[in-house]
Amino acid sequence: MNNLVLQANNGILQITINRESKLNALNRETLTELHEVLASAFQDEGVGGIIITGAGSKAFIAGADISEFAAYSVEEGRDLARKGQDHVFNFIENANKPVIAAINGFALGGGLELAMACHIRIASLTSKMGLPEVSLGLIPGYGGTQRLVQLVGKGQAFEMIMTAEMISAEEAYRTGLVNRLTEPDELIFQAQELLKKIMTRSPFAVSSAIRAINAGLRDGENGYEVEINEFAKCFDSADFKEGVNAFLNKRKALFTGK
Repeated sequence: MNNLVLQANNGILQITINRESKLNALNRETLTELHEVLASAFQDEGVGGIIITGAGSKAFIAGADISEFAAYSVEEGRDLARKGQDHVFNFIENANKPVIAAINGFALGGGLELAMACHIRIASLTSKMGLPEVSLGLIPGYGGTQRLVQLVGKGQAFEMIMTAEMISAEEAYRTGLVNRLTEPDELIFQAQELLKKIMTRSPFAVSSAIRAINAGLRDGENGYEVEINEFAKCFDSADFKEGVNAFLNKRKALFTGK
């Protein structure tokens, strides 16, 4: 990988966007590498959860690499957004394993969109977030106009997108954009600890929960119906049988994800 650093430890895969001189801006090559790594991780039984962060202390991801698409046509712009959403952003949101964004600095534009696609966001107290696209004559194209509304509400999303201003980590926490705040030197540790806790639960059930939660946010899908079906499927899983047996016998469950 030219733009990613991978670290695996005790079932946790940490993916670091490693373009520090460019404030970890997302270019096409980085997005391609992200898709390849994520696709492998989602199928790897040895990976229980994923952390995505940025190299250095200045930026998580300070947006997309503008130089790559400055001269794009309408069709090229449409293709850029569609492929990015399908291969990375929606791909993360619909993962079968928990993905946590560890926001260690500026999370702007495509960087904030990537963080919003993750299931959980933990931010350094020194981080800043925003969607500055309208200052370039653009709008967010990687799902930002949709996920921001889901996380902070319509009014706050309008203000953030239309003013293009950054907000502080404290404001992001207050509005629900991030789940937790931490000191910069505790960021990765906190993300790891949260994943470790999730990984003690049933992987089969966690995957089902992701599908059910996401279904309620999609047009044309009945989230309640998806929840019923996912709930029912759990009864046929080895994890359910193990969980119930462990509960009745007052011991720790040993889940397999099956």
